[in-house]
Amino acid sequence: MAPLLQTVPILVAAFGGGGTMSAGAPSPQEAPASGSPVFSLSGDHRTRYERLSNQFRAGLDGVARALMLRTRVSAELDAGSFRLRAELQDSRSHLADSVAAVTTSMVNPLELLQAHVEIALDDLFLPGSRSVLRAGRITMDIGSRRLVSRNRFRNTSDGFTGIEWRWTGAGESRVRAFYTLPVERRVSGNILDNSPRLDKEWSNVRLWGVHLSRPRLPWGDPGEVYYYGLDEADAPGLATADRHLHTIGVRFHRPATIAGFDFEIESALQFGRSRPSRSAAVDLTHVAHLQHIGAGYTFAAPGTPRLQLQFDHASGDRDPADGRNNRFSSLYGSRSFEHGPSGIHGAFARSNVTTPGVRLTLAPRPGVNLLGSARGYWLASSADEWTTAGIANTDGRSARYVGTQWEFIGAWELGATGVRVEAGLVRLTAGRLMKNAGKGDATYTFAQTTLSF
Repeated sequence: MAPLLQTVPILVAAFGGGGTMSAGAPSPQEAPASGSPVFSLSGDHRTRYERLSNQFRAGLDGVARALMLRTRVSAELDAGSFRLRAELQDSRSHLADSVAAVTTSMVNPLELLQAHVEIALDDLFLPGSRSVLRAGRITMDIGSRRLVSRNRFRNTSDGFTGIEWRWTGAGESRVRAFYTLPVERRVSGNILDNSPRLDKEWSNVRLWGVHLSRPRLPWGDPGEVYYYGLDEADAPGLATADRHLHTIGVRFHRPATIAGFDFEIESALQFGRSRPSRSAAVDLTHVAHLQHIGAGYTFAAPGTPRLQLQFDHASGDRDPADGRNNRFSSLYGSRSFEHGPSGIHGAFARSNVTTPGVRLTLAPRPGVNLLGSARGYWLASSADEWTTAGIANTDGRSARYVGTQWEFIGAWELGATGVRVEAGLVRLTAGRLMKNAGKGDATYTFAQTTLSF
């Protein structure tokens, strides 16, 4: 941790120097105004029914269904120079059986998701800068959210215990640094019984990093660079893939505007040591990468339709016998915003995939949003498996084409009631890899309501 903290002031000076503070709305990282302590309480409850016909995962067949319930309640005490925040999360699943492949990413009953103190540290390193230090159990959304995120569609979110520092300098340049212990979600007994058990941090699983962003690079668009480190090892009661990974990346993007083009480019290189699975006993040299390219155009037409072309490549292991692991790990990132709903579906992750796609979004009236997309999925390496399904090539076959995923989602915000209604249909048409494994087309549907208060 010491080298990271020693490096931060140098990065601040290099990334935050020059320019003046921009005017406008205050940053969400800005310290609260001084005055009498203010207590606030907020939360939301979501009910979602999911159905997956023709389960595509290895070793499972038939129809899967689940009723997912998630309640979050957040309390905050704003005392001016510091804030205290706690958030309770209760995530449960009903109606499910073994075909649904329920995991702790869906079930985490009665758990403290966040509990931390937030302290304002203004004029640190540079006059006029603003910064906030958070210490305790936290959640994080960083950059594109592909590698570290607070999950939204998923029935649970990842929590981290440690410290996080956010700094905003001249011209709204930002530095974000953290050192945390990821929280292991746990349940008691059979996961389908929804029995609570306290989550746990392990001292031998650590995630840390630095993320730097500027709102305007020399050509006028925003840009980011980042480094994330992950260090994990087995312990009594904990099996890991013994990953010791370093991930460095860069991202450039142009936000969408009406009658304008937008784009996003992200590239990440991952290296270190890892094992191919939790049960493996041999460390492999880890070298992997992730590439994302997207381009879109928003039309000046009713509903402001936006058309996007997307391409993602996340490397897979090229040869299981060469002493190397080339399978990219997406760490603690979200995938549903790009690769379809998770839940009992979750067909694809950023690991051993090559996938082009097209997406259309439309807002035909205030509060109503529609999305339609189509993406083809190929294995980046035919020697590796379709990671989320556990399906690999057999009998010397070298199939790469997994299938095509068609996604249609609609959402409706019911004015000022705090109610959001959403429904979706995802059709996965089987490619050669699925057919070779005896799998056919799969259909996933969901309907959910969210009440915020």
